[in-house]
Amino acid sequence: MGMEEPRASMTIEKEDQEEVELLAEDEAALLKKITALAEAIGKLPSLSPSPEVNALFTELVSACVPASSIDVEQLGPAAQEMRGRLIRLCSEAEGLLEAHYSDLLADFANPLDHLTLFPYFNNYILLSQLEYGLLARHVPGPPPARLAFLGSGPLPLSSLVLAARHLPAAAFDNYDICADANARASRLVRADDDLAARMAFRTSDVAHVTKDMAAYDVVFLAALVGMAAEEKARVVEHLGRHMAPGAALVVRSAHGARGFLYPIVDPEEIRRGGFEVLAVHHPEGEVINSVIIARKPAIAVDAAGNNGHAHAHAHGHCGAVVSRPCLCCEMEARAHQKMEEMPLEKLPS
Repeated sequence: MGMEEPRASMTIEKEDQEEVELLAEDEAALLKKITALAEAIGKLPSLSPSPEVNALFTELVSACVPASSIDVEQLGPAAQEMRGRLIRLCSEAEGLLEAHYSDLLADFANPLDHLTLFPYFNNYILLSQLEYGLLARHVPGPPPARLAFLGSGPLPLSSLVLAARHLPAAAFDNYDICADANARASRLVRADDDLAARMAFRTSDVAHVTKDMAAYDVVFLAALVGMAAEEKARVVEHLGRHMAPGAALVVRSAHGARGFLYPIVDPEEIRRGGFEVLAVHHPEGEVINSVIIARKPAIAVDAAGNNGHAHAHAHGHCGAVVSRPCLCCEMEARAHQKMEEMPLEKLPS
């Protein structure tokens, strides 16, 4: 047994070297850097926030954010194994970081007055602005009255920003599969009567929700809900069956080298789940996640192929839905489906 591990390591290194030789010079350099960072992160005794952890993840994000021609899904088996492992590490570190700051904020009399303490708060401001702008452009009509965020975590900044800045009359149901994450999140709105009345935190699995899913005008699917492609496809297909006709789906994905940080979602998988894909946006700059805007067709087609008009939304209490994994939940990552390349869109100011 002791002699087998070095041989396995050398095999992976040989595969990586062969793969690097097939890439363009800049892509090869990036892959080598990401591989080295993944190895360093994997050796950390803990992923809880610390100067060493923060420095490594800052270097990783800085390496992945600039525009790159690398197609991470076309990399070979050794690089795919590294990428899947790295996404799991990022997920775990993100959960620990959010839990740490959620606890820190909960010590204040009004936690919402101190959200800027979170080091990436501005990223959430920009991402929420992007998603709201895409929704307003591609799903015109009255503002949504009821929204679900699947995978809200212990620090539900997306919902908080959307509710406070963009949708001040909407009700938000935040779902996470981890009860501890929901308990942490619920403490953050305790001193704000308005948000406390409009925010609910629920714990369950998407597979357990059927007719209740029709309560929502918009459903947000966080990037780490279903990290493996086939799991993501099952979640989308379930939403396609049970969301209300005409309801919008916002899916977070990744593009280019950012696919080392988050799973990539193929827009075709969204279509196969029963949705019309209205927009695929690959942002530049601070916003890391790509955004897919989709809508369940307003005209439903039954098993016999007959058309029927969409029914009105029943804005009522909804059951519970799966979340992105947190520390008390098992995480997995495998090969991901191909992301469709589309040009960047300019949002209305």
